Amino acid sequence: MAAATHAPTPPASLRRIVAASLIGTTIEWYDFFLYGSAAALVFNKLFFPQSDPLVGTLLSFLTYAVGFAARPLGALVFGHYGDRLGRKKLLVLSLLLMGGATFAIGLLPTHATVGSAAPVLLTVLRLVQGFALGGEWGGAVLLVSEHGDAKRRGFWASWPQTGAPAGQLLATGVLSLLTALLSEAAFGSWGWRIPFLLSGVLVIVGLWIRLSVDESPVFKAALAAAEERKAAAAQAEKMPLVAVLRHHWRDVLIAMGARMAENISYYVITAFILVYATTQVGLSKQTALNAVLIGSAVHFAAIPLWGALSDRLGRRPVYLIGAVGVGLWMFPFFVLIDQGSFGSLLLAVTVGLILHGAMYAPQAAFFSEMFATRMRYSGASIGAQFSSVAAGAPAPLIATALLADYDSSTPIALYVIAAALLTVVAVVCARETRHRDLGDVDAATSASAARVDA
Repeated sequence: MAAATHAPTPPASLRRIVAASLIGTTIEWYDFFLYGSAAALVFNKLFFPQSDPLVGTLLSFLTYAVGFAARPLGALVFGHYGDRLGRKKLLVLSLLLMGGATFAIGLLPTHATVGSAAPVLLTVLRLVQGFALGGEWGGAVLLVSEHGDAKRRGFWASWPQTGAPAGQLLATGVLSLLTALLSEAAFGSWGWRIPFLLSGVLVIVGLWIRLSVDESPVFKAALAAAEERKAAAAQAEKMPLVAVLRHHWRDVLIAMGARMAENISYYVITAFILVYATTQVGLSKQTALNAVLIGSAVHFAAIPLWGALSDRLGRRPVYLIGAVGVGLWMFPFFVLIDQGSFGSLLLAVTVGLILHGAMYAPQAAFFSEMFATRMRYSGASIGAQFSSVAAGAPAPLIATALLADYDSSTPIALYVIAAALLTVVAVVCARETRHRDLGDVDAATSASAARVDA
């Protein structure tokens, strides 16, 4: 079977699609990261007030981790329907779910008002957030990857990835501004609600932009081809999940391994650091938030540069730079923070996020190029989100527990280094996908399926 060819998307249309994906992912990550920052700063007092401060933080991070537990379910559901119905419809739904849950958190009564019902309601809304985010990532990066050409796919597909630092920047910036303007009592009483309620406005803007873009031409062509095969063979197409596990199980495992260091290091650098810098080193909340704020801005700028470099050097070399770099940086990272100055904290966070960007930037194109179109949403989402349960979900929780048990950063550094080694092994085992035509993946998968069914 010949690979399908597609006319390149005009630059103006591609930029609009990139902007729609970027703005949507920024809003979704704003919602998700806002919870993480609030979990580190105020939720331990508002929803778990009867606990020891560090235990309260652990319980707060546990509800934070629950959001990750729902992400694989979101990946399965959104991946299935995204491969059957298209990327755009599911992206609109994920934005509505995420924004609605975040807005509702801003209206929640606290433990002082409704007792134990408060953390239960908080956990339910966190589950909705995780479910929505599990479906968001795959659709956003695929919409761009499938519109762009192979020559610059790494660069263009890296822009939705900048939604993570942009969302972190926005969430941390709003929290930092409020903690600077409000007293600690006012922020704990009502000020923390403002960033969550702001999500309602952001969702309206995101929906307006997302509804204006077209469905992926690669998906349209694959859908038409699938309908032709169905009519000719008079049999239904296999479920995307079944097809992924049959033809792409190796790629799913590689994607999961590749995410370990990327996911764990990110949440240690941006979420756990708010606990470590304030409780262990004695820095103020404002200082820690400002360091993450500036580091996220640099992270945002670095990701497209790493994405462009992956178009020149390949996905694997750039990814390996990030994995090895993060592993080597962990001990200097904590040594710098222990100096107790804003400058050393800022350097530690910024370098860590730049190295993280070397993994995160090529990830969108790398994972997209592994899977055939009619199972790409499912494959990329499953590989990315199932790993988050073992990686990002428990990372702040594990780091906080290690700190409580050993009163030292050494076990935490070793934890991240172990994840980096696992990622290096996974990426070394992967095939290079740079410049791969997405239609070639469809052709190869169809040929493989024909051999299996023969």
